[in-house]
Amino acid sequence: MNHFKKITLIFLLVGTVLSVSGQDKSISSEQLKLYRQHSLLSGSDKAIANAVAVNGLKSLAVVGQNDIPGGTYFSNEVKSKGITNQEKSGRCWLFTGLNILRAKMIQHQHLGEFQLSENYVFFYDQLEKSNLFLQSIIDNVKKPMNDRLVEWLFKNPLSDGGQFTGIADLIMKYGVVPAECMPETYNSNNTAVYADLLSEKLREYGLELREISKKSPKTEALISRKCEMLGEVYKILVRCFGLPPEKFSWMRMDVDGKPVSVREYTPMDFYKEYIGNDLQGNYIMFMNDPAREYYKTYEIDLDRHAYDGHNWTFVNVPIEDMKEMAIKSIKDSTMMYLSCDVSKFLDSKRGYSDPGNYDYADLLSTNFPLDKKDRIRTFSSSSTHAMTLMAVDLDVTGSPRKWMVENSWGADYGFKGHIIMSDKWFSEYVFRLVVEKKYISNKLLEIAKEQPTLLPAWDPLFAPEP
Repeated sequence: MNHFKKITLIFLLVGTVLSVSGQDKSISSEQLKLYRQHSLLSGSDKAIANAVAVNGLKSLAVVGQNDIPGGTYFSNEVKSKGITNQEKSGRCWLFTGLNILRAKMIQHQHLGEFQLSENYVFFYDQLEKSNLFLQSIIDNVKKPMNDRLVEWLFKNPLSDGGQFTGIADLIMKYGVVPAECMPETYNSNNTAVYADLLSEKLREYGLELREISKKSPKTEALISRKCEMLGEVYKILVRCFGLPPEKFSWMRMDVDGKPVSVREYTPMDFYKEYIGNDLQGNYIMFMNDPAREYYKTYEIDLDRHAYDGHNWTFVNVPIEDMKEMAIKSIKDSTMMYLSCDVSKFLDSKRGYSDPGNYDYADLLSTNFPLDKKDRIRTFSSSSTHAMTLMAVDLDVTGSPRKWMVENSWGADYGFKGHIIMSDKWFSEYVFRLVVEKKYISNKLLEIAKEQPTLLPAWDPLFAPEP
């Protein structure tokens, strides 16, 4: 009898003893004796226990012969130029969105390696989120401090995380600039201390607004004070990230590094000339959440980057629909915004994600049977990282064997700055995909037009991607 079956039988026996004695609400001495008696190990089980005691579980669970199917070859791949690095910040969502746009720019303008300024967009992201928090405090100022929404606001005044809807709103309002026109700073690359300090300042301001409302019920007084507060926030942002350019001069270089033209732009002029498509109207976000009804549109309340922006809205679909759209897009040389539970079964040395990379079940003589639906319902799995989907490897039948994303953790991470995902891993741990409308079926386009079901801001699956 193997160890797993033996342990199962033991617990069946223990359960029988407890049901007879009735002492099943707390751990009894009889239980402990049974557990101890039947957990005495020998032979190979003892050797495994000794190894586990002095080594990390992950290193012991590595499956040595879990090869990548077809190696690092991909039948369909959108070429990119230059791996980005978000450093110690939660801006994966922003790097991913701008990487999609720069890929279009490189392709259509025949450019060499090129990068848009994440720091520029992030400046306005933080300013807009500050206004969103303060104005939401004003909008809900009559509610008590222990109201669920008010508590959520004070717990989450600011974040450096986000999602694609925010990228669309920010860029359509503020435009974009090349990276050299507003380069990264230490604090844009290392956001933890800055974010804590500004969050504390916003909480202070939130409490002050609530006190002002007790003395003066007029909204005008609250709005006036809020504008003064945002002036202080703006000053903090300039100190940490620099002053965003209103105009800049940029020399366009061709793929060989030769100058093509030079002229002055505003950030919005630059966006319109080199990218130009309507980010708010041209893309739809899809979710694969088996815990919710498929073929329905959902909206997350207050989950947006700007007060005058759009709430996070998505269509929930089976993973097969998501894969079909992804294949169409990649075949047409178009990258996509993808988010997933990145750390699950990731071999960081090879840059390969697959459930077969690690065998924890045999190592611990148990099993882990939760499926995707149950992992979501029990908070075991959620989206933790956004990356740029750029390649798929199709077999002779046209079915995907593996996928590849461009990551934002630097060129030395994983497979030359990329992560390869087995198709099985894709099914289990990918949650979101943003797709251009031309790759979406008429059926899904019609569903996206439906009135969305509103979900609360604190829904655990919909935290911003860090």
